[in-house]
Amino acid sequence: MPLGVLHVDTEYGWRGGQQQLAYLSAAMDLRHYYNAVVCQPNSHMASFCYKNQINCYPIRMHGELDFWAGFKIARLARKKRFGLLHLHSGHAVTLGIWAKLFNFNLQLIATRRVDFILQNRLFSRFKYINPLLSKIVCVSEEIRRIMSFEGVDDHRLTTIYSGIDILKYKKYEPEKDFKASWGIADSAFIVGTIAAMVGHKDYPTLLKAARLVLDKSPHIVFLAVGDGPLEKEVRLLADRLKLGHRFIFAGYQSNIGNFLKSFDLFVLSSNQEGLGTSILDAQSAGIPVVACAAGGIPEMIQDGINGRLVPKEAPEKLAHTILELANDTHQRQKMAHAAQKSVINFSIDKTVDHYVKLYRSFLQ
Repeated sequence: MPLGVLHVDTEYGWRGGQQQLAYLSAAMDLRHYYNAVVCQPNSHMASFCYKNQINCYPIRMHGELDFWAGFKIARLARKKRFGLLHLHSGHAVTLGIWAKLFNFNLQLIATRRVDFILQNRLFSRFKYINPLLSKIVCVSEEIRRIMSFEGVDDHRLTTIYSGIDILKYKKYEPEKDFKASWGIADSAFIVGTIAAMVGHKDYPTLLKAARLVLDKSPHIVFLAVGDGPLEKEVRLLADRLKLGHRFIFAGYQSNIGNFLKSFDLFVLSSNQEGLGTSILDAQSAGIPVVACAAGGIPEMIQDGINGRLVPKEAPEKLAHTILELANDTHQRQKMAHAAQKSVINFSIDKTVDHYVKLYRSFLQ
């Protein structure tokens, strides 16, 4: 009997959740499992599916109260014989619940990727405590702990870590003129980050730490990859701190390998983080990592072993650790080597194995 899994993603852009869905659907295709993706028309996910020949059904989804979209998803599932909806975003969870009301035979699995609390979000509590959801997959044990604390029954919670292609950047070589193309001196030490400009990524802590670092080291340059709704505020803060040309905003970039393999140190300053797969990408690329101990990050990093952890919202501690590592080549190499071993535990193949096992438990 084929696995009839219909993935639902409601986002137009491309961030960590979309990358995880891309990995999962493509891997299931390679293993000849029956799955398809419902996404927004003209979204990045739709483009990915068409490019990679993954079954895709674009449906316009207008927010969480779009009962009509829920009906369309239910009708599609019945017509194409999908028995399980895997809901990959917060709005998708609500649409999945509407779909089940139109097709009660559907099983619903939701993935929870953020460590935000639900207490002050009544509608979110309704979604995730709702008994119509068969299972909630948490991408870290910290998220599972929070969901349990919020009142979700433990038997409906499970943890499946997000995964990455651990070989993607292993032999990747960046462009030879990369530094020159960004106006960076050949001798510069690059501290890089890859993070959307949203509140929980906490760019202010990174910018304040950068100011402290630049005051003490003339050869360090910061390079940030990402855009988002707070970009204007982030750039204004950088101007107020007078970071100038030594803090470079690269915006959204599709060729992440070019940047990762050019970084000397990877930093993530999040004050909330479900897991943080950009850390895993950096580790797989052999880049030493320093990150704030937020959310699921400590489940990936053993402080002093395969990376460094600092308290969140503590720019002085972050700056001190960046300077320490910038001046200690041996420690950076030791941690990067250990990280390339530990990151194997977060291989996308393992993630897919766990999801397929979960799907089978419902569809058999």
